[in-house]
Amino acid sequence: MNATDRTPADLLRSALAADPGRPLVTFYDDATGERVELSVATFANWVAKTANLLQGELSAEPGDRLALLLPAHWQTAVWLLACSSTGVTAVVDGDPAEADLVVSGPEPGQLAAALACSGERIALALRPLGGRFPQPPDGFLDYAVEVPGQGDQFAPFAPVSPSDDALVIGDTALTGAEIVERALADGRGLGLGPGDRVLSGLSYGNWDGLSAGLYAPLAAGASVVLCRNLDQLGAEALDKRVESERVTVRREG
Repeated sequence: MNATDRTPADLLRSALAADPGRPLVTFYDDATGERVELSVATFANWVAKTANLLQGELSAEPGDRLALLLPAHWQTAVWLLACSSTGVTAVVDGDPAEADLVVSGPEPGQLAAALACSGERIALALRPLGGRFPQPPDGFLDYAVEVPGQGDQFAPFAPVSPSDDALVIGDTALTGAEIVERALADGRGLGLGPGDRVLSGLSYGNWDGLSAGLYAPLAAGASVVLCRNLDQLGAEALDKRVESERVTVRREG
């Protein structure tokens, strides 16, 4: 982290400048067997494309509220950083009816709830390698169709203030600066430093999961092994993963 890092997007820029080739997010889905590893550069490219989609195609502006109806997933992490880049407030599991736009996963219940949003609605299939829906849900843009053509570099139309709300979790609203402060403190509490690897099986539905599964490793120069459906992995297989992924900190709930 640099002394000038005041938002999560700043943290990502610093990570990109320091070592773009190192792993940042390694994602497993133990219900499907999926594994994907994203370097800092690859992750930052996804963030830039998603931020360009938000700002350009969806006309999102600083202060807009985005209801984020997604599980712990590498694409969710991308959306969180894209929101930070544009000044859009990510409302985790927020009410779509009260949001300016909504991003939904593929579950029928999520899609049905997301239809209550009167603004732009984006759906993610959450298929391996960011694959698209076989048939896009009615009333939604398919993220996997829309994002590839976006620019690889992002510049906000308006400066993003670290003092503006960036994230809402339940009844708690956090500014960009507060996210960074909390992430740094959590990283210190976990003893994280450059080169550490955090295995997290926690939900993104609360701060502990968001911190262990994204923000604290990012702030500390570490990386995350993000595991969805970790309860479907046996103890022996988990031990092998810890060894093969060189995990130094475990947060399994």
